[in-house]
Amino acid sequence: MNFLAHLYLSGNDEDLIVGNFIADMVKGRQIENFHENVVRGIHMHRKIDSFTDSHPVVDKSKMRLRNKYRLYAGVVVDMFYDHFLASNWREYSSLPLNKYVSNAYQLLLKNYFLLPVRARNVLPFMIASNWLVNYAHMDKLQNNLQGMARRTPFNSGMEQAVDDLRKHYDDFAAEFAAFFPELIAYVERLGVSSQHHFGREDQ
Repeated sequence: MNFLAHLYLSGNDEDLIVGNFIADMVKGRQIENFHENVVRGIHMHRKIDSFTDSHPVVDKSKMRLRNKYRLYAGVVVDMFYDHFLASNWREYSSLPLNKYVSNAYQLLLKNYFLLPVRARNVLPFMIASNWLVNYAHMDKLQNNLQGMARRTPFNSGMEQAVDDLRKHYDDFAAEFAAFFPELIAYVERLGVSSQHHFGREDQ
């Protein structure tokens, strides 16, 4: 899963949100630099990724792309699934996506100096381009994938991925709809509430 899903699955626990956000940018013994509750969020992120990577529905999505994108098929599917979460947000939260994301950005900025350097570099670009909201829009998703393609060490072809999303849109949508409730249930078994009050209307 990508940034939006990981934030959503963290519920309303600030430390989990921070840990989930930074997990891919924390390597090796760097984890020792963080408070135990943030470390819980890092471990939670990795458990979510493990559950996702081993799920047969997700594998079906990846298989559709594997011949073309090879090792990056999973990265592309993560982006596609965040697209479906953003574009179907009302099914998962009573809070408007813009408000939810604004609150998420504020929380991450509040903890800015606790973030690892890479996360500090990513966050301003994420906010300026409003990645989390723009996952819902094909043209913006295309821009994100183009940016990721430029940063890969060799030609990944990810800049073409939106064409594949359009071509197989209903298939990917059905797979996300089947998988995401199972992921929510898995996270609940980890002890994180499914009541996503982070960013209530009255905040």
